[in-house]
Amino acid sequence: MHAAVVTSFDAPPQYSEYPTPVAQEKNEMVVDVLAAGLHPLVKARANGTHYSSTGPLPFVPGVDGVVRDQHGNLRYAVLDSDLGTLAEQTVIDPRRSVVLPGDVDPVRIAAAMNPAMSSWVALRRRIAFQEGQRVLVLGATGSAGRMAVQIAKQFGAAYVIAAGRNASRVAALHDLGADETVTLDLAARAADVDVVIDYVWGEPSARAMTAMITARRDRGASLDWIQIGSVAGQTIPVHSSLLRAARLQICGSGIGSVSSRDFLAELPELAVAVHTGVIDVQARPVPLAQVTETWSAQMDDRIVYLP
Repeated sequence: MHAAVVTSFDAPPQYSEYPTPVAQEKNEMVVDVLAAGLHPLVKARANGTHYSSTGPLPFVPGVDGVVRDQHGNLRYAVLDSDLGTLAEQTVIDPRRSVVLPGDVDPVRIAAAMNPAMSSWVALRRRIAFQEGQRVLVLGATGSAGRMAVQIAKQFGAAYVIAAGRNASRVAALHDLGADETVTLDLAARAADVDVVIDYVWGEPSARAMTAMITARRDRGASLDWIQIGSVAGQTIPVHSSLLRAARLQICGSGIGSVSSRDFLAELPELAVAVHTGVIDVQARPVPLAQVTETWSAQMDDRIVYLP
């Protein structure tokens, strides 16, 4: 079969022949891959920089996708192996998948489930989010950030503030439900929110955190800061006074901090939300044969490879 094959952490995958998969365990099944998204997690694992990167070379990247099983069912499947979804076929554990409606758009599901899952699971599983709370999304112009705005509103947020670097791009998020938009350097305007969903981290988040705590009217009110992405840096300088001066609670949401069982429990409802159009999706289908030349492409749409 053909697949995108990682042979070096310093180069993009190459489209080449790869051994046809065989189910090794009782609960495994070989499936045909219909669509698989190129998510930041996929890239980070492929270049060896993600904390969950463990696979020896060579391997096939891809952490999820829409597949067709041996009975003809469409499934959204999550994988955690050296044989990922950027291939014509892969091996899944059906217990780590959800059966999809027959009329589902594979590209839409493959593009949205991973980025949408980040804020969906964070609000459902990492904090005790309540309807009526106020939410700030840092890094709201990215694919996951755009969806976080919509998901926060879907979960009953009373007010959602979207923050990003580019003023014109972040302003467009009003159409997706954002009640207010600001640039990252004006995050202090969101000082009195209850929850921060942070896809930025690094120095921009450090400045925003300092400005928000300083301007916060009621420092005894709980502020849940959920760290999900780190596009601006892996570390953050947090002054000790911030942790003492306000009821600031920082937590992360991702592989490890959320159990596989909890992730899987959220898949069915999330898949329905994506399928029915509750969540707006920007996707660009690309033949898997073009993986090498499109791997590092910069675009707003989420690339979805079609084997």
